[in-house]
Amino acid sequence: MKTLIKNGSVVLKDEVRKCDLLIEDDKIAAIGENLGKADKVIDAAGKTVIPGIIDMHVHLREPGFEGKEDIASGSLAAVAGGVTQVCCMPNTNPVCDNAVVVRYIVERAKEVGLCKVRPIGAITKGEQGESLSDIGKMAKAGAVALSDDGKSVMNSNIMRLAMEYASDFNLKCLCHCEDRTLVDGGVVNEGYNSTLCGLKGQLRAVEDIMICRDICLAQSLDVPVHICHVSTYSGVEIIRDAKKRGIKVTAETCPHYFILTDDIITDFDTYTKVSPPVREEKDRLAIIEGLKDGTLDCIVTDHAPHSKKDKEVEYNLAAFGMSGIETSFALSYTYLVKSGIMTLPELMKKMSYNPAETLSLEGGEIKVGGVADLAIVDLEQSYEIDGEKFLSKGKNTPFNGYKVYGKVCATLVDGQIKYENK
Repeated sequence: MKTLIKNGSVVLKDEVRKCDLLIEDDKIAAIGENLGKADKVIDAAGKTVIPGIIDMHVHLREPGFEGKEDIASGSLAAVAGGVTQVCCMPNTNPVCDNAVVVRYIVERAKEVGLCKVRPIGAITKGEQGESLSDIGKMAKAGAVALSDDGKSVMNSNIMRLAMEYASDFNLKCLCHCEDRTLVDGGVVNEGYNSTLCGLKGQLRAVEDIMICRDICLAQSLDVPVHICHVSTYSGVEIIRDAKKRGIKVTAETCPHYFILTDDIITDFDTYTKVSPPVREEKDRLAIIEGLKDGTLDCIVTDHAPHSKKDKEVEYNLAAFGMSGIETSFALSYTYLVKSGIMTLPELMKKMSYNPAETLSLEGGEIKVGGVADLAIVDLEQSYEIDGEKFLSKGKNTPFNGYKVYGKVCATLVDGQIKYENK
């Protein structure tokens, strides 16, 4: 089957070009003008075609926590946000620490048939930090990375073994950097606002110590490592220095870290509670600079949907996490591109190309012969974020009421339309 997307502005790797795209079956067959006839024609006049977003850090909750989210609802939310591939974290029930659970997620995603779901296997059994999971069997079953996300592997020797073993299967460890011995009940960033609110704070060192540890291991072992959801100015500095020294480190951040500051906690809205916590203005500015200069490679969401009962409690008791997969493009476009901080091709490298490169995934770029994972967006259309309208089961967003630009009009996965906003 041939599909022609015509009259749109197409975001290529290094430029935006007004041209047409011809798709044959699941691949991009041609880019240009006068590409001939097709079985289906999509008129993208006035709109922009971007490579499908690859969100390499999400929580789909299935199996075990389907009240918060499941593979079907999470996949629907993904394609509504222009996301064509998601990498789901293993903190499910049972934990995704074996080939059986990996295969279940792969097969369930195929049944749902929306976005591509790539399982991330747990580094340690049960995410308990005590013994390694069966990494080889998980890799063979379809795991694309390893992480004990939500926890750091506190035992440095186990982390060393995990990084060495993972590299044998061309996998990376995705490191949730949090020194649990230093958290000491902290639920927000430690600073003026935590004192003002009477909420227990977390030092930046909680994150930075483990960033340093995992980078030191990567250097000593000469294997790659990936640092998750960077939130501190000092963490950006550590990673920047490591890259200058040739250490094999990549890193990600999330929209809430380059848009928000901990001023948001002062009304005690539990939708602002996230791990690591949103920090101060100097951290926000450093995150932006880290994205601009390449210190931070990827923009992800850490999409963490929760039921209202998990959030509608006092702040100290509320679950950590924000629902963000449906708004990540619009927020990133509004606050990074429309504001003049970076170009649209630069943004898509952070959201598509670099995640694909980091985890050796297909897609991430619009090119002849490439997989036809695409989103069509209207960059001029604005809307107001309303979490109650999310397709995700998780309505927990701190961005309610924010005006953003970049409405997703359609999402194609393997050349097939999986979402249309009519």
